[in-house]
Amino acid sequence: MPLSQQIKAFRKRHISRPLLSKFKKVLPSMSDTERDAIEAGTVWWDAQLFSGKPDWTMLQQFPKPTLTAAEQSFLDHEVVHACSLVDDWKITTEDFDLPAEAWHYIKSKRFLGMIIPEQYGGLGFSAFAHSEVMTRLSTRNSALAVSVMVPNSLGPGELLVHYGTEEQKNHYLPRLARGEDIPAFALTSPWAGSDAAAIPDSGVVCMGEWNGQQVLGMSVSWNKRYITLAPVCTLLGLAFRLFDPDGLLGDKKDLGITCALVPHDHPGVQIGRRHFPLNAMFMNGPTEGKNVFMPLDFIIGGPQMAGQGWRMLMECLAAGRSISLPSSNVGMAQMTVRAVGAYSRIRKQFNLSIGKFEGIEEVLARMGAYTYMTNAVRVMTAGAVDLGEKPSVVSSIAKYHVTERARVIVNDGMDIIGGKGICLGPSNFLGRAYQQIPVGITVEGANILTRSLIIFGQGAIRCHPYVLKEMAAVQETDPTIALAKFDDALFGHIGFACKNGVRSLFSGLFGSAVLGVKAGTALAMRPYYGQITRLSSALALSADVAMLVLGGSLKKREKISARLGDVLSQLYLASATLKQFEDHGAQADEAAFVHWSVQDALEKAQAALLNVYRNFPNRWIGAALRLIVFPWGGVFRRPNDRLDRAICEQLMQPGAARDRLTANCYIPDSDQDPIGAIEKALRATMRAEPIDAKIRDAEKRGVFDGHPAGNVRDITELAHQLNQISDEEYALLRERDRLRDKVIHVDDFPFDLGLARMQAATGSSTPHTTKES
Repeated sequence: MPLSQQIKAFRKRHISRPLLSKFKKVLPSMSDTERDAIEAGTVWWDAQLFSGKPDWTMLQQFPKPTLTAAEQSFLDHEVVHACSLVDDWKITTEDFDLPAEAWHYIKSKRFLGMIIPEQYGGLGFSAFAHSEVMTRLSTRNSALAVSVMVPNSLGPGELLVHYGTEEQKNHYLPRLARGEDIPAFALTSPWAGSDAAAIPDSGVVCMGEWNGQQVLGMSVSWNKRYITLAPVCTLLGLAFRLFDPDGLLGDKKDLGITCALVPHDHPGVQIGRRHFPLNAMFMNGPTEGKNVFMPLDFIIGGPQMAGQGWRMLMECLAAGRSISLPSSNVGMAQMTVRAVGAYSRIRKQFNLSIGKFEGIEEVLARMGAYTYMTNAVRVMTAGAVDLGEKPSVVSSIAKYHVTERARVIVNDGMDIIGGKGICLGPSNFLGRAYQQIPVGITVEGANILTRSLIIFGQGAIRCHPYVLKEMAAVQETDPTIALAKFDDALFGHIGFACKNGVRSLFSGLFGSAVLGVKAGTALAMRPYYGQITRLSSALALSADVAMLVLGGSLKKREKISARLGDVLSQLYLASATLKQFEDHGAQADEAAFVHWSVQDALEKAQAALLNVYRNFPNRWIGAALRLIVFPWGGVFRRPNDRLDRAICEQLMQPGAARDRLTANCYIPDSDQDPIGAIEKALRATMRAEPIDAKIRDAEKRGVFDGHPAGNVRDITELAHQLNQISDEEYALLRERDRLRDKVIHVDDFPFDLGLARMQAATGSSTPHTTKES
């Protein structure tokens, strides 16, 4: 027998076999739903980041997402017109719904069928086009965006496209594409929110009457809440656990979670009233049913898909979550940073634009950098879906970090605009976004859960090159095959861990340059690729040690798994940012945004690792890891203050960088709209600044001394009266002042906030309440 075979036989007998036996005992139990969740979707760039040595050539070769001519035309025309049909203030205070004209338009122009293939009457758009549309709609109004988002996200349309029978597709997809049917998908129940797999809603296989005949079907009971579009839906997607106690379909009694399509007017279906989600007027509400009989043909995919619902949902969510919430929150971020950047130039204190103050500058720069980064994540993740991926881990990263950064951006914007932001009214361009930010944080997997359990819990198993193989070996029933598979995976794992340990130690001692990573075309950005590789090695090493030492208990150590997930997330965010910079042609005016974003991500990844080591249950192992990974202490620093100024200069004036950063914003061409007024006021402010300088010079010379009108409000008139500015300059300043005052204006209302008027209009003596559907 050759020596290599002798060595392999020895290690199998004396190392792998005992460890396999032990591994079987310590491996945490996994339910079918957990297994489906872990195995759903695909791994993509996240696997490279978990490898310890990312293949940067692969990242560079990912194609830049682009729009077809038809998609671009739809974005430039239909989407813009849809935005023009809505008034956010009127929707949230009077109509409590989209206007009828807007509903008709989005239905007739097939907004609700963007993901439905053209053969069924849909638009057949790419994931990137879908993302672009959602981002722009979200810069205008949340009810408009969500009403379009839900039919194109996780729900009946997407499930039918992937799993429906031909009969179901031919019947429902054209109706959904034309807006004749409005879909909703009922998953969440009062007793199973984040733990959606534990839904108590159930159905029993039985005989019943359908269309005058006795047929095999299901008696289903459910109680759901938070169901978007439920109050106006005509087609209800329903998730429930299906049981077959009498064995009518086979030997299995508990078939598992099943998804069915139920017309809203089917006997027994009850559509409830409306929820009121933080003044976001998209339709959302409960639905229930008690012992509702429906034929097995209602199951999406037909009877053969009974019990396959959870896998279907997880696979679709892996793709859908890559689009909907990242897009809507990036839209919110883009509009916020564009408007607040302009406001920071228009609004002056102490004769200086407030954006020139360092306190404002620090906050505004963070807003700009986070907007750049979140857009990069949105675009790269949507691009993955167009490449055929269903990036389950990446979609969780995008959902969590884009919504969290949008929260920071909007909060920062509110801090800058101050009193303008806290008084609601038609001229307040940010108040509703501030109210509604928690919606994105909460839905499609609450952010606390996503960070604590999903990103690393799923990522460590799916992205690791050997862990899933080891788990599969444990579950193998043939002992010989199990040992062979486990032996290969185990020693591959050992080699993997050793390489990452050595790479971490050497790069820790001598810096990331020792790794020899040369990627990217922009020389100024090249060091970042090596630094990400260094942290990738540290993540892989730390994850291996945590899984080895903590075993199944790591599942309960949510703080440790969350911090390790943070490292993976920050590396993905940094990668996407560098990718976007390259795809944009390495524009010099974007460099400050990239430096700030990547430096921030690296510092956050470092902090997460240090917190893992500091709080590791075995403090000696934690200390050893810290010594290997950061022998000289933390080396990554927060972004330099000089970057703040460079970013703010781009945000506070019209220009190419500002336009690229906020390319999806809908900008009305009327100063009667708060965003339109800000855009016009910014341009007027820029034209007026040289004239303001003339007036300040006259002020310094004492020209206005003794004149009560020499104040910030009236000084334009005084300067003109005293011939310090020409008639033409005076006209320009008057227009600037008009627009500035419109931007700064805060709305006021009658003492009863218009209650008497509303009562008179409705003929009611009771307070006006949200109307029911």
